[in-house]
Order: sequence, then structure tokens, then C-alpha cells
Amino acid sequence: MSKVKICGLSRAEDIAAVNAALPDYVGFVFAPSRRRIGAAEAAALRERMDAKIKAVGVFVNQDAGEVAALYRSGVIDLAQLHGDEDQDYIARLKADCGCPVIKAAGVGRAPPKPPRGADYVLFDTLSPQRGGTGRVFDWGLLDGYEGPPFFIAGGLSALNVARAVRELAPFCVDVSGGVETGGLKDANKIYEFVRIAREGS
Repeated sequence: MSKVKICGLSRAEDIAAVNAALPDYVGFVFAPSRRRIGAAEAAALRERMDAKIKAVGVFVNQDAGEVAALYRSGVIDLAQLHGDEDQDYIARLKADCGCPVIKAAGVGRAPPKPPRGADYVLFDTLSPQRGGTGRVFDWGLLDGYEGPPFFIAGGLSALNVARAVRELAPFCVDVSGGVETGGLKDANKIYEFVRIAREGS
């Protein structure tokens, strides 16, 4: 069964919604984004969150020490790296604190080759802003993929997540904008996305 991640949480209302829907993961964005929050905000949200849900920190080219500090303090359980972090960066982070790593790989006209050392790969639509486009990439480019378990993101919603699960059998489906209304997380959309993703599995 594919796991489910709801990314870009920033409000107490978002935590209430995921506590009701119980996805496997949620994402706190620490990189430049309209969904960005600070460490103190993330810690406060994490305290409200159901312990069954794991928190993922989303970063772009941030100092590995900052990532390690958030992991050690229990704010995050995994780090999702969307920048130019290479094999050496991942190795340093793991040696420092043992934090599990999801490395994002933008998919354009060909499947990318993510660096070694990551525990998971996240395939998202290639973009200058490194994700968050709300656009679906050509899933056929993942045919024959061999590598770490993968998350899939990019334009997912309740309308297409069941097909993504059936056709790709990803480790996890990852959504942010697809469960929003007016730029804010929508509790009904979160619940529906989680339900359909799990039924599609």
C-alpha cells in the first residue's frame, strides 16, 4: 500500500485536519516558499500533531547543521532536500545525526539521476522554483526505474491519485496544492485525498 504525505502545513487548522485524516507523513517547508515556516512555528505545530504521523522538513541548500538541529530536537523525522545537495552533503548529514533523507529529483524530458546516499527519492515536475508547480510530469519516464523507494509529487489531487498509485506503485504519494482551496489547506480535500489514495492501493 502506498503511503500518503500532505506537504506545506502552516496552521493549527492544518494539524487538526491531518490528525483526523491520519496521513503517514506531513511536510513542514523551511525553504523559500509561500508555505515557509520557522523552526519555532514548526515545533509548536509538531506538538499538536498525532504521534502516528511523521514530520518531514523541506529544505533547499540549507546548512546541514540547521537540518540536524531540527532532527535532534524532534521537530522533524526526515529531511527532504530540494536543492543542489550532493552525495557528500547527504553523507555529512547522516554522519552528524542519522536523519533519513528524501532527495528530490525534478523530472523534465528524461528521468533524472539523483545522488547516492538518499533513503528515498522524490520525483516532482522540473521547475526553476524546485517543485510546487501543481503540474503533472510524464509518468512514463519512470518506466524501468531502479533505485531507492520513491515518492511522487507534481499535480496530484483526489482526481488522479488513484491512477498514480495503480500505475506507478510509489512508496508514497505527496500532495500540497492539490488539497488547498484559496491557497490554504482544505480539511475536506485532505481527507478525500488520503481516502482515495489508500483505496487506490
